[in-house]
Amino acid sequence: MINELGMHARPAAKIAQIAMEGMGDIWLFNGSLAVDASSIIDILTLGAVKGSRISIQAEADEDRELVGQIKAFFDIGFGELNNE
Repeated sequence: MINELGMHARPAAKIAQIAMEGMGDIWLFNGSLAVDASSIIDILTLGAVKGSRISIQAEADEDRELVGQIKAFFDIGFGELNNE
């Protein structure tokens, strides 16, 4: 995770919104901890700080595009990176 603030409510809500579009469950992993990506509260319990390595897994093959959207959201630092 590259966002200075780590995971917080705004990006958790966006991730949950994307995950709720899925045909099956989408999971986020921080080490051995797995949470339901469609739950804002679950996402916040990951305790993901800057430098955390988050994995994303979808149960349904049809949800690969959603996994890609979530990954892209992480890759851009939730759209909150400073242009330095």
